[in-house]
Amino acid sequence: MAAARDVVLMTTHDIGRHLHCYGRSSVVSPNVDSLAASGARFAQAFCTAPQCSPSRASLASGRYPHNNGVMGLAHPGFDWELGPNIPHTAAILAGQGFEAHLFGGQHVSLHPARLGFARHHADMTGSAIASEVEEVLGRNHDRRFYLEINFEETHRPYPKVEGGPPDAIDIPPYLPDGPEAVAEIAGLQTGIRLMDEAAGRVLAALDKAGRADEALVIFTTDHGVAMPRAKCTLYDPGLEVSLLMRWPAGGLEAGAVLPQLVSNIDVLPTVLDAAGVEHPGNIQGRSLLSLLRGEAYEPREMIFAEKTFHSYYDPMRCVRTHRYKFIRNFESAFAVEVPGDIQAGPIFRADPSRYSKDRANVVELFDLESDPLEQNNLAGMAEIAAVEKQLSEELWRWMRETRDPLLDGPVPSPRYRLAMQS
Repeated sequence: MAAARDVVLMTTHDIGRHLHCYGRSSVVSPNVDSLAASGARFAQAFCTAPQCSPSRASLASGRYPHNNGVMGLAHPGFDWELGPNIPHTAAILAGQGFEAHLFGGQHVSLHPARLGFARHHADMTGSAIASEVEEVLGRNHDRRFYLEINFEETHRPYPKVEGGPPDAIDIPPYLPDGPEAVAEIAGLQTGIRLMDEAAGRVLAALDKAGRADEALVIFTTDHGVAMPRAKCTLYDPGLEVSLLMRWPAGGLEAGAVLPQLVSNIDVLPTVLDAAGVEHPGNIQGRSLLSLLRGEAYEPREMIFAEKTFHSYYDPMRCVRTHRYKFIRNFESAFAVEVPGDIQAGPIFRADPSRYSKDRANVVELFDLESDPLEQNNLAGMAEIAAVEKQLSEELWRWMRETRDPLLDGPVPSPRYRLAMQS
């Protein structure tokens, strides 16, 4: 079977699986939904980290944050950086003849020129990005494209809700129901609608250019929804992501819904296999191409995720199976981190004490089958001791095998290293 002619990766911020095709009834996302209907939807996709830069770096490198160099935010003042020996997707594909274009932001490096893109289209609005994509795809040439398209409309602060919130709005169950949640989710859904309109223009441009059938198109999100007890936590609302893939000429079944546990480190090896490109030796993810084609595939029994830095140092690691979640917290902190832009919203301001309690436990263990909202910590209970022991051992094993720097002590930030030099 021929390799994919082009690779188109679309991402958006902070929405997890808050899309109509993932069951959110009040969300208007017809273009992304159509992509799911004509391709494959991963029902149990998770990110490696519940914040932007570390997760996006995993998407771009196929490696965990503590292995790719980005354990915190990659912008001035935080200064985390993709490691010098960690090639970005753009560089790998450019080395194989692809013309790589970046649309919008990237947030994995302070030096985007090093990432391998031939051109950076820096406009940030979805409408401007769509126009730039239309211009690139409208050219009459035979180059293979890697187009990375990063939409901003779903990031806080949310766009204004015209006409007020809709009559019926789907509030995620981990949020307190009330007017504050209605207002914030209405803003989020307005951003999703605008993002979806731009994504629709990208898909239409592929069709118009005659490249849609032979292109691998991927849509994903960086982490969970930017709401309290979601983003910046290792609970499912912080880790769950949308992941859609379409490649008609590649043998992918239209409308497939795949229940296997997958991680966003699996995206890069999937892209490389579809493009017919050899994997670099340091990739930790596993290709999903055989799964997408209905061929023999060994599913993951568990996924791993981490947080080290976001607003502050708050190291934690977790392992998740289909049924259980095990989290180990390595420092004292509030029970959940709530980033500043979320703190400015009405949900947090209505009851800050709900999220600002001291963290009570080093270890957290949840039965996701009976407790999907992860409210009842089972760690230390005799009746589940065997499960706790097994998952604890699995987490330590993963940390050892991936040489997690936490095993050697507290992790210094770039700011700490800078201070020690001054």
